[in-house]
This record gives sequence, structure tokens and C-alpha cells, in this order.
Amino acid sequence: MKNKKARHLTLRLILIGPFVALVLMLTTTIILLSYHTGKKATTEVSDNLLRETAERIVQAVDRHIVGSGAALEAAFPNGMRVPTDISTELDSLRSRFWIATSLHTDPNNYVYYGNRAGQGFGVYRYPGNEGELRMKLKASEKRAYYKFTGIDGELRFESREDKLFDPRERPWYIAGQTAQTDTWTSVYIDFGTLELVATRARRVMGVDGSVEGVVATDMSLKSLNDFVRGIEVSANGIAFIIEPDGNLIASSVGENVRSLDDGTNLRLSAAQSDNPFVGAVYAELSERLAQAVTTAGARVFTFPNPDGGTIHVSYATIKDQAGLEWITVVAMPSGDFLGSLTESLTRSVIIGIFAVLLAIGMGLAILNWVAGDLHRLSLAVLRFGEGELDAPVGIDRGDEIGVLARSFGTMQDRLLTDRLTGIANREKLIRAISLKIRAVRDKRGGERPASFGILFVDLDGFKLVNDRLGHDMGDRVLVEIANRLRSCVRAEDLVARYAGDEFVILLDSVSTEECIESLRTHVEAVLQSPSSVVPRESTVTIGGSVGGARFPDDGTDAETLLKAADRHMYARKFSRRRKPDCLEAGDMVQDPGTVESL
Repeated sequence: MKNKKARHLTLRLILIGPFVALVLMLTTTIILLSYHTGKKATTEVSDNLLRETAERIVQAVDRHIVGSGAALEAAFPNGMRVPTDISTELDSLRSRFWIATSLHTDPNNYVYYGNRAGQGFGVYRYPGNEGELRMKLKASEKRAYYKFTGIDGELRFESREDKLFDPRERPWYIAGQTAQTDTWTSVYIDFGTLELVATRARRVMGVDGSVEGVVATDMSLKSLNDFVRGIEVSANGIAFIIEPDGNLIASSVGENVRSLDDGTNLRLSAAQSDNPFVGAVYAELSERLAQAVTTAGARVFTFPNPDGGTIHVSYATIKDQAGLEWITVVAMPSGDFLGSLTESLTRSVIIGIFAVLLAIGMGLAILNWVAGDLHRLSLAVLRFGEGELDAPVGIDRGDEIGVLARSFGTMQDRLLTDRLTGIANREKLIRAISLKIRAVRDKRGGERPASFGILFVDLDGFKLVNDRLGHDMGDRVLVEIANRLRSCVRAEDLVARYAGDEFVILLDSVSTEECIESLRTHVEAVLQSPSSVVPRESTVTIGGSVGGARFPDDGTDAETLLKAADRHMYARKFSRRRKPDCLEAGDMVQDPGTVESL
């Protein structure tokens, strides 16, 4: 009887021991594998997010400064000759300057002009329909201020300056009259608002072919600084913009201007920032900026954090044809994106130990509940590491494992964005079309499905941009086209970069074929507008061909719809090439008798 009891206890140990050991080993293996793979994937995704954030700031800067060139062009169109005395065309100047300040009121609400005779003329726009005319017609007189309402409103004299204002002595005039094209002055402090301001200037030629004067516009950097402050990098992450000499233009933490005890104001450099993290990042960055790095796009590097861990930094250079050169920087400590992963690991270990203690009583139920979801999460992470970016996790829980699964799903979504243009990429497009089809079918049941549309866009002339102007210019053109497409469609529509110079627009709801044709014609017309990034002196022009397809008439799945829209697009492209005597916008004549179709 005694031996039987011993054998019985031994059997229980044999059954329970391996099971407990298996649970321990399986739980430990899954946790370590998930942590290792998750750490690698999270680090890669975080670096990509840093790049995307830096490039998003670059795009914001581009949008911020693009209006300055348009304002100068509206005030004095390129090639316009001006008389020596501006009093002969005050009405014309006022109308053009009103239009110039209407294009991008924020930040280009002030456009002004000075000539070699010492005359000055400027229009300052207030919110709404109010404006202020600042004018002097003789070099010896002081500038007068007039208020008016609307483009042709009656002038109401307000005041006259106490000091003599001579435009010929101003930095913008000196810089503009010697530059062959548009030029930027250095960033300076507006002592009225204590905000940073940059001025863009361009010389204006007289009827005799010599420099007659300089037109300029001020660009307040306050809204750009507000944009950077609003960026949520991470809990301890930072973002800032600097000039090559290190002076701060905008920063998500700390100030970029400091008031001194004597009442003056001083610009701060990144090294002088009130936030030590900014100074530490700039110290590491300055060593890399001293090297001749020509890599396009955002770059990433890391350096040890004195407090432990690693600092991840991404930076990108912003340049334009007027000489502007700024640097955007985004940084965050590794603890910001690995902390939650480590915390989840710790909690998962506790859950694993608790599962082992309950394994005797709860058996496979606990094993399946804990290890099953961990195993699925591990498989999803592994598939992600192998390049399957939209691999479903399939976990819906309210505990730490669910938090980790949702965080991983969020990272997957971030990678469905095209890195260059900032719009949806091909994977997200296909997924959106499939989800749209599924949603329509689930909603309609046996009735006729609701309609939505596809517009397939192929750029004309893009190969010439790459061949003649370089791939960097080609990237800038793609960014411009993406922004243009995004701005010309409805908020509920999806714009995606399909491949190379091909874009696809998913139209959320279209009732008829005529509606698609109307939208297609509109998009094609928008593409014919001259590019703002391609140099005017080049012989390259950009256009586009657009084809359309409609669900369900042209297809009931994503692949069929895309092929139908693609065929329609090529039909339009080739039909125009067969009609050289009737060129559409976007075609280019190289010389008489020779047509080069875009």
C-alpha cells in the first residue's frame, strides 16, 4: 500500500512536472522572443518615425516659405519694367500689392518696394479686408501711413513717421539689388513683436535695363515655431529648426529669443538653449554637419545618453533657390519607445509565473489563455520583421498584452505611408479599396452596391525631369504633385502614391460616371499648372494623364478596378500623342515642327 502511494505521487509529479516546466519554458521563450523581435522592430519603426517627423517639418517649412516667392511675383511679375517715379502708377502698384498680400496672408501679409530715387511703397494687410498703405514719394520726406478697406477703398491718412525712412539703406534693399535672383536676408528679431522674421527680396529692373529698385516681403516665423511646438515626438522627445551656424529658428522646448537686462533681445543658438537636451543633441549634430554629407532626405544617428540608454536623432536639410538653408532636427531617448516594451515584458513574466502556479488546477485553459496570445503576437512580430507590414495581430484584450498588440498595430499603420510624399503608399491603397468594397457589400446586402471611384494618375514629362534636372529635383516634383493632388480632392478621398510617378485617388462616393469624369477632368487640369519647383529656364514641363474607373461597373475587386483605371489613363495618354497638331497643356514644343509629348 505504501509503495502504491509512492508510485501514485511519482505519477502526479511526472504529469505535473513536465507540464509546469513546459509552461515555464514556453512562456519564457515566447516572452524573450517577443521582446527581442519587438525591440528590433520597435527601434526600426521609431527611427522611421523620426525620419518621417523630420521630413514632415521640412514639408511644413516648404509650405511656409512657398508663398513668399508668389507674393513677390504678384507685386512685380518677372520681366516687368518699372518707371523711375512710382507716382505715375500708384493705383496699379496698390492693386498688385493688395493681390500679393492676399495670396498667403499668413505669413506674407506685408509687401513693400523701394527704388534708387529713395521712394518707398508698401501694403500691410490686417485680418479681414483692412489694409494699410505706407508710402513716401520723395527721398527727403518721411513715410506716411494710410488706412483703407478693400482693394479700391478710400485712403484715410493716419500718421507720418517721426524718423526718416530711407529704403536704400535697409539690409533687404542692399541684398536684393546685388542678387541675380530672389534672396533671403538673415533671420532677425522683430523688436515690435519679439518674434523671429526673415525677409525675401528681389531686384526690379527699370525701363533702361538697370536695377531700378527692390521688392521684398516679410515672413514671420511665429506660426512655424507654433507648428514645431505642437509636434508630439514622444514623452521626452524634442524637435527644433536651426540655421547652419546653430541659431534657433523654432523649437518644441525652450525659447529662441532671450531678453537681456539692458532691454535688448538676443537670438539663442541651440548650444545656448534652456533645455540641456537640445544642447546635447546639437553638440553631436554639429560634428556631423562639419562633414560633407550629400545624402538626400532625412538621416538618422544615435549617441549614448549620459543618463543611460541611447539617444536617436534624425535631421534633414532644407534649401531653396533663393539661398535659404535650414536644418530640421528630431530626437528622442530610446527609453521613450522601449520603456513600454520593457514594462510589458515585466508584466508578461509575472503573468507567466502566475500561470505556472495555476497550471496544476487550471491546466491547458491557462496555457491557451496566456501563451496562445503571446504566441500569436510573436508570430505577428516575426512576420512583420520579414516584411509583411500589415500582418494582423488578431488580439483584442484589455491587459498589457493587448496594449502591446495595439501599439504594434499602430506602428504597422505608420509604415503604410509613403516616406517621400507623406501620402498613403501602395499597400494602404490596396487595403483601403478592399475595405471599401467589403463595407459596401456588407451594408447593401443583395441590393445594387453603392458606387465609388478610382482615378489613376501618371505624370507626363517626369522622366525628363530625372534625366535633365536630376533625381533630387524629381523627388521635389513628386512631393509637389502629391500636395497638389491632396489639395484638389475632397477630405474623404484618399490620395496614394502607387509606384514611381504614378498616383491613385480613391474617390469615396460617386453617384454617376459623369461625376467621375468631372473629377478626372478637374485633377488633370490641376496637373497642368506650371511646377513651382522646376526652374523656369529649363525646357521641362510637367503634366499628367488621368484615367478613371467606377465600382462596381468597371470591376468588383481592387486589382480589376486599378487595371481599368490604368487602361483608361493610357488610352488618354496615347490619344493625345496621336494628335500633335492639338497640343494639350503639359505638352512641350522643342522647335518648329518637332513635338515632344509628355
